[in-house]
Amino acid sequence: MTENEATPPRPRNRSATETRILEAARVIIARDGFTALGVNAVAAEAGCDKKLITRYFGGIEGIVETLGGDLGFWVGPIPPKAQPDASYADRMAELLAASQAMLVNDDLLQRVLAAELASPSAALLAVEQKRSVAIGRWLAEALGPLTAPPGIDGPAINAVVLGAMHYLTLRARTTGCFAGVDLTSEAGRARIDAALQTLLKKGLTP
Repeated sequence: MTENEATPPRPRNRSATETRILEAARVIIARDGFTALGVNAVAAEAGCDKKLITRYFGGIEGIVETLGGDLGFWVGPIPPKAQPDASYADRMAELLAASQAMLVNDDLLQRVLAAELASPSAALLAVEQKRSVAIGRWLAEALGPLTAPPGIDGPAINAVVLGAMHYLTLRARTTGCFAGVDLTSEAGRARIDAALQTLLKKGLTP
């Protein structure tokens, strides 16, 4: 076969490479913490030339910024309304259930959240800032015209319930139980799910 007859190299799929790079960054964060996140480490994990990280993301800072705004990773798609005439409390309960189902079944997301608690850093702060803005937009779209009733601090109540969800999910990975509730059994998880729903609905109902 002559040089001219040789099969030409396949064109690079930028989208696939970017996805691979971001996935590699998540794996490194979950496994080694934010301090291990560097161009060489990400390139090695992704199996790509480190020049592509600079070309596609402008460096590690660009990766961190992209990760922070990646709603598909943090919260997933907006679930449809189960009740067309749902109240603010009903809709927040739907969103909580969807987020909880996603978190419980996503090992990598759990590891990233655990790494955030264990290794705070400037990179973590940058991710959190971007994520907060992105989730705020996601929530506004999911709620539409619905707002918390007068006198109810919806964001604070949501934060408390979500914090409990995150903590108990991560606690299931370590001790497996909390306050006498088995967090690893189907019955125990059902009890926690029901309790979070009750707390959220009661807290958001005047």
